[in-house]
Amino acid sequence: MKKIIFALMLLLSSVQLFAQSNDVEMADALRSDGKIYVVVICIVIILVGLLIYLFSLDKRLKKIEKKSSDKN
Repeated sequence: MKKIIFALMLLLSSVQLFAQSNDVEMADALRSDGKIYVVVICIVIILVGLLIYLFSLDKRLKKIEKKSSDKN
């Protein structure tokens, strides 16, 4: 009985998926206005900033590890 109820619940939840459209309206609007490039540039700037921060942090950690290993 539990399996039947579970199967019915899955079927009912999958019906909602068919109600959704495949179009991405926000992306189409941004693309038509040319603003999608601004979004992409912002994401790239954030990712580059994170990468620079992580590499500099790694460099500092290596320096600290080297100092601590020299003391021992």
